[in-house]
Amino acid sequence: MKRNSKIFLGMVSILCFFLVVIGNRTTEANGGLDIFNKEKADGRASIFQNSGQDLAKIGSVLQAENILLNEWSYYAREHLAGLKSEKEVQEYVDKLQKKFPEWNWSMKNTSEYREVTAVSPTSKHHSEMLQIMATHTKQPIDAYIVYRVSGRDWNKMSEGFFTSEQFKNRISDIFRGKPTVFSCMKGVFSDKIDTALPEEVNRLMSSFNATEIEALKEENFMSVSASSPQFTGSIDNKENNMNLQIGIRSEGLGAGTTVVVGTPIITIEY
Repeated sequence: MKRNSKIFLGMVSILCFFLVVIGNRTTEANGGLDIFNKEKADGRASIFQNSGQDLAKIGSVLQAENILLNEWSYYAREHLAGLKSEKEVQEYVDKLQKKFPEWNWSMKNTSEYREVTAVSPTSKHHSEMLQIMATHTKQPIDAYIVYRVSGRDWNKMSEGFFTSEQFKNRISDIFRGKPTVFSCMKGVFSDKIDTALPEEVNRLMSSFNATEIEALKEENFMSVSASSPQFTGSIDNKENNMNLQIGIRSEGLGAGTTVVVGTPIITIEY
């Protein structure tokens, strides 16, 4: 069972990378390299408006099912297609350092890639992290930027961050175009559940008004990929419109049951 679960998590990681590549190609095709055009500005505004809403929707459903939330994450990633050299990458890093001088900056440099990481000062409600990754082995440079906001408790203060001017400015300062975004929450049932895992998943699916696309089912573990009209993002714009994943794991007799929900896919390990 553990082996199959690890295989599934590996598949999710591959799918995450595939989504980033497809999303980036779409962005580049539609917006080109002009970082000031209206389409990209509208895209950033749309992300600003929808990010907190997706987390709030997930949190509302899980809390209604008496699930105690213990981890949440907002994850945005963009392919920096306009950067052609290491010098341009460094100029981009320098610009961000000036925007966030109070953050803790560090760098990892290998023969194959360079990774710059910045972590926000300690906060009671959440933490923020920036990562800029660029290869040394390909020409032109292949570079990405990742912005992650994560926390433990989901409450009005956490939700309010995603509707604040501070978050809006973050998106504007960090991204050049329209990043690919993932929202995810994890929790445990407050009481021991006395129903089978498929029944619990079906209840969550019903709450999200979701339609199953595919599922992995084991005795103590179940994961479902689905489509829900409550979320606008997806990894398949043709037929399935997959934009929701639900994972549920029972730790055994007398132990807790963990639930993870993500849109468009799960990005938190469980």
